[in-house]
Amino acid sequence: MLRTVNRVFLGLVGLVLLVLGGSVLAVGLGAPAPSWWIHHDRHDVLLSEAERTRWRDAGWWWPVVIAALAVLLLLALWWLVSVLRRRRLAEVLVDTGDGEGALLRGRALESVLGEEAARIDGVDRARAHLRGRRSAPEARVRLALEPHVDPGDALNDFTGQALAHARDSAGLASLPAEVRLSGVRHHAERVS
Repeated sequence: MLRTVNRVFLGLVGLVLLVLGGSVLAVGLGAPAPSWWIHHDRHDVLLSEAERTRWRDAGWWWPVVIAALAVLLLLALWWLVSVLRRRRLAEVLVDTGDGEGALLRGRALESVLGEEAARIDGVDRARAHLRGRRSAPEARVRLALEPHVDPGDALNDFTGQALAHARDSAGLASLPAEVRLSGVRHHAERVS
């Protein structure tokens, strides 16, 4: 979801900047300016003296401008941090025993771990995500349990089966996991 929003946002910003920059360049090179354009010929300034000093005496103007720019700056910084931060582990380093090692796609291990966890008796659905370093991954797993299941039993089955199998198949010394359990909603049963 974040990747799609990021691409759409970058595409729109890029398109707006391309249109504005191309328009300014075209007018600056002597092309006729459209009637709706803010400048009428190539010698116009961006802000005239009247536009720059229009709100100078209003006491609310500069706080509003500074607050709006601060909000824009905070939104841009939030977006930059969310783009740069990796949420998932892209690959896991598997020890092959020959000193070289191999790389296992993180999504593949997540998929197998989630599918195997979903096959445990009483687990309705499961999702797994890997975090950490590629030499020391950590799993975050969500298990949706059916109403009749004891959470302790489901957790023991998960750690003894799915998690142990993933750890052993990837050749990891340990695979710490944070498991979140939730119940599946169900309708009341009729008693007769």
